[in-house]
Amino acid sequence: MKAFYRISLFIISLLIVSCDQDDNGDFIDYQVAIPVTQSLADFRASVSIEDPQPIQQSGKIYTYEDYIFVNDFFQGIHIIDNSNPENPVKLSYLKIPANQDIAVKDDILYADSGIDLVAFNISNITNITTVARLENVFPTYNELTPEGADFIDYSTFNADEDVIVGFTIETRREVFYDTAVVEASNDAGSGNTGQGGSLARFNITGDFLYAVDNFSLNVFDITNLDNPQDLGEEHVGWQIETIFSYEDYLYIGSTAGMFIYSLDTPSSPTYQSEISHIVGCDPVVVQGNFAYVTIRGGNLCGQDLSILEVINVEDKQNPFILEQYSLDQPYGLGVKDDLVFVCDQGVGLRVFNASQTPVLEQIQLFENATALDVIPQDDKLIMVSETAIFQYLYTEDGLTLLSEFNLL
Repeated sequence: MKAFYRISLFIISLLIVSCDQDDNGDFIDYQVAIPVTQSLADFRASVSIEDPQPIQQSGKIYTYEDYIFVNDFFQGIHIIDNSNPENPVKLSYLKIPANQDIAVKDDILYADSGIDLVAFNISNITNITTVARLENVFPTYNELTPEGADFIDYSTFNADEDVIVGFTIETRREVFYDTAVVEASNDAGSGNTGQGGSLARFNITGDFLYAVDNFSLNVFDITNLDNPQDLGEEHVGWQIETIFSYEDYLYIGSTAGMFIYSLDTPSSPTYQSEISHIVGCDPVVVQGNFAYVTIRGGNLCGQDLSILEVINVEDKQNPFILEQYSLDQPYGLGVKDDLVFVCDQGVGLRVFNASQTPVLEQIQLFENATALDVIPQDDKLIMVSETAIFQYLYTEDGLTLLSEFNLL
């Protein structure tokens, strides 16, 4: 991660934390995350298959054939047999340090592991094997600030020798004299593919894997599935978060807006346009001529507003906002036919009738305070929360609950 980015996080954190006074001057108390590191050699040797275990921090969700894969943030992947959606079964846990995203094509699973891309053969789900590792392809991988921390102190982290695998939190006090800080951070498609949720940073289209990190779009040629080739990266913008593909276009979400790239030349996506919005955490999904974007404010995401935007993307060179709807604390979302699904963590899973888009009418609310993301499949909707997987059947009136599976 670039030094200027880390320093910026520090400065921003000082601005958003309230000040107080003691006898020596103004001060602030804030929570700082200290990286827990591992040597590169040990890090790359620590991938393993383990017995099922409780989830620690639910992350991204992905489906492939009869399986559900749930990311345990920065730790690995829980593998679940969903051949009977009414009674899913935990199969195993794939430990992948510093993992956040996966994508699957024809039994080859691609996963980020910090700075590396790792490929696994899952044709025998009980005997998963590593088939390739591309090292140092994600130099700016998302070292996300942990919940409750104001910033990350990188002063003791050596990126040439170590990898961040976790964080500890401590309280620090900074004293100001004449508005100056005394101490500061000194950070020197054919094929059988799966389906991810709206929070995904990985996407497989045809023979290419597209992955976004904080600033860039990375392209990998996976024509030879167990020998992916790194084709390089293109700078996209600042605080890139998610990627979604639809009809030969990539839609990339950032905290400040949405970018559209053409896949006319799949090995080299071409910038088409962008549209700005208020600062906030931002996944995007697309159907027809409309993009649906949730923008979450608060914490490190930006201002306090949280909204759902409907954007006209018929003209890829000139997208424009059609409508906005207030939300509470949105995370992932999905769209299928005339239904839009929004994980609004403060209130639950919202179901909207989108037959008259851009006019959306909420027709159902499933109260689940920790709804994170959804995957709309042909026959059902799969939703992940912090502690469970919920599966719903489509009905004429929206959704009906099929099953609830505890991840703990």
